[in-house]
Amino acid sequence: MIHSMTGFGSAHRVEGDLEYALEIRSLNSRYFKITIKLPEFLQFAEAEIEKMVRRRLARGTVTYTIRVRGGNERICGSIDHSALQRYVDQLSSAHVPDGITPSIDLGTIAALPGICQTPELGDEQRKEQLTVLDQLTNQALDALIEMRREEGRAICADLLSVCARARDELAKIEMEAPGVVEEHYERMKSRVAKFLEEGGYEFNEERLLRELAILADRCDINEEITRLKSHFDQFEEFCRQGDQVGRKLDFVTQELLREANTISNKTNIVSISRSVVEMKGMIERLKEQVQNIE
Repeated sequence: MIHSMTGFGSAHRVEGDLEYALEIRSLNSRYFKITIKLPEFLQFAEAEIEKMVRRRLARGTVTYTIRVRGGNERICGSIDHSALQRYVDQLSSAHVPDGITPSIDLGTIAALPGICQTPELGDEQRKEQLTVLDQLTNQALDALIEMRREEGRAICADLLSVCARARDELAKIEMEAPGVVEEHYERMKSRVAKFLEEGGYEFNEERLLRELAILADRCDINEEITRLKSHFDQFEEFCRQGDQVGRKLDFVTQELLREANTISNKTNIVSISRSVVEMKGMIERLKEQVQNIE
């Protein structure tokens, strides 16, 4: 079954005195793009996290955010008190306009460069963190993929319904197709007869038939009808096949539109033109909807 590219998943875990909260969100995108937001002590794991996510998601704009709370000295880091004092001294001696009472916010100063020093984790500590991140990531991805799957079922049902209605319009066009050549023949014959009558020329039925045979080949829409049937078959097959078919479906809808436009250009029969307009509207809807599919 096809999957949507829109989804959300979260995971929560307490490990010792650390509390982890992970959220993964995904939106539509032509390609795969991920933004990873980590606490500073986990920055080393960014490349591994991207690999974890890429293994299970093929397309979409993904936002991966993890927050960690706790009092573990391994992640809290330390404050460079001498650097902090230097900032305070410089700010205290700074000149301010009369009437303004200066105040020093230590929280703001602590965010300045060189104040807080994040400790380096050892190899064993990094392995422990990667194990926790792997479990959290897969738990959140399970939830996100399930949401994508549920939305994919709804999208698939809608696509197949619209595709069936587009096929109905194609069936109407196929019924009218034999009249395309005949309509061109009668119209051309009438024009030629009028021209010959006005000019006093002799009417040559055999030559007219030869010219109309050439015209018939140009205005015949049976080939386009056959290709449209094949493309609709492919479209439905991909929908039922699922598993990262978004790009394939997008290509097929482009081909459907191309064939429909060719039919529109080849004939002026009102009933066919009306069905082509209806069918193109449905194909446009298919094209818009498949942009949501992984």
